[in-house]
Amino acid sequence: MLLGVGLALPREKPLERLGRLPAFSFTRQDGQPFGLKQLEGRPWVANFIFTRCPTICPVFTRKMAGVQKQTAGLGELALISFSVDPKYDTPERLTAYAEKHGADPARWSFLTGEYEQLKDTIVGGFKIAMGREDGADENDIASIFHGSHFVLVDRTGEIRGYYNSEHDDDVARLVLDAERLVKSGE
Repeated sequence: MLLGVGLALPREKPLERLGRLPAFSFTRQDGQPFGLKQLEGRPWVANFIFTRCPTICPVFTRKMAGVQKQTAGLGELALISFSVDPKYDTPERLTAYAEKHGADPARWSFLTGEYEQLKDTIVGGFKIAMGREDGADENDIASIFHGSHFVLVDRTGEIRGYYNSEHDDDVARLVLDAERLVKSGE
């Protein structure tokens, strides 16, 4: 007979720390300034879209709406969608887009602003691709490109994970990791 033998369950590996975001401030869909300062003390999920996109963005936004629904009990978790087409995506257009996708304005913000500042934040801070093909006309929406990963950010503005929106397993892991961040106080 063996006494004192037990199974040790593996501990959950802590979420990686992948870099701190630089300070940023853009314009929210309601016309108010909104940035890292307003997010301080709250974990959040970011994605990158534009409202006249006919392909990946509607799907990416529906997946964010699913994250909103699945994390409804995590009221402090914020959701942020950054426009990669800010000249077109005015606060009014972002408001209509948010309403169309059932965004709760208390939790989900849509941001627009000056193109170069957005690009600096998205490419330089988040390390997510965005831009336009060289020489493309401003109205050529097919020339706009951007990454399709969700980014999980903690209360201090530190990136804690990247999740491919095209893989349901990654999106499920995002929801679990967001819950971990909220419950751990990180």
